[in-house]
Amino acid sequence: MDLDALTLVAEKTAAEASHPIVVGVSGFAGAGKSTLARALVARLDGAVRMRGDDFLDPTRSHRRSSDWDGVERERLVAEVLAPFRSGRPGEFRRYDWAMRALGPLEPVPAGRILVVDQIGLFHPDALHALDLAVWCDVDPATAQRRGMARDAALGRPHVSLWNEVWVPNDRDFAARFSPRERADVLFTP
Repeated sequence: MDLDALTLVAEKTAAEASHPIVVGVSGFAGAGKSTLARALVARLDGAVRMRGDDFLDPTRSHRRSSDWDGVERERLVAEVLAPFRSGRPGEFRRYDWAMRALGPLEPVPAGRILVVDQIGLFHPDALHALDLAVWCDVDPATAQRRGMARDAALGRPHVSLWNEVWVPNDRDFAARFSPRERADVLFTP
C-alpha cells in the first residue's frame, strides 16, 4: 500500500470510530517508521504524533531482549493511548535522552487521530490500544542498511548496537510475536 491509499484507510477508520483513534506504525529498526508517521500527520486533519523514542528506556533499549524489553508499551498505553482514545485529558513523561531519565509531566496531545511510531509496538501489551496497525514492510537487511546510514549521517554510527542488539532484537521479536502478520496494513516505503 502507498501513502495515498494509507491516508484513505486512516481517514475511513477515523470516520467510522466513535472515539479518537490511534494509528500504530511499526517495523524493523530503520524501516522508516518515523518518516511515515510524520507524513501521515501532515496529511490527516486533526492528527498528532507521539514519538516512540519517547517511550524507550535509554538503558534497556541498548540491551539484548527477545521482546524489545526497553520499549515501555504498558506505560505508553496507560499514560497516552488509553486517555487519547477516550478523549479525556491525561499526562505522561517522555524519556529525556540527555538526562537518561523521565522528563517532566506533559499533557497528552489532543486530536482526532494519534499516530505513534515505535519499534516492537505490535505486542500483546499494546495491540488492543491500536485502531489501525501499519507495518513498514521493509526486509530486515534493507532496514538495517537504511538505519545505519541514517545514524552515520547524524554522527551516531552505533555499529555494535545495530549488529549486537537492535538487529538481533528485531529478529527475535519477529519470531516470537509475528508483528507483520498482526498488521492491518502493509505499507511499502
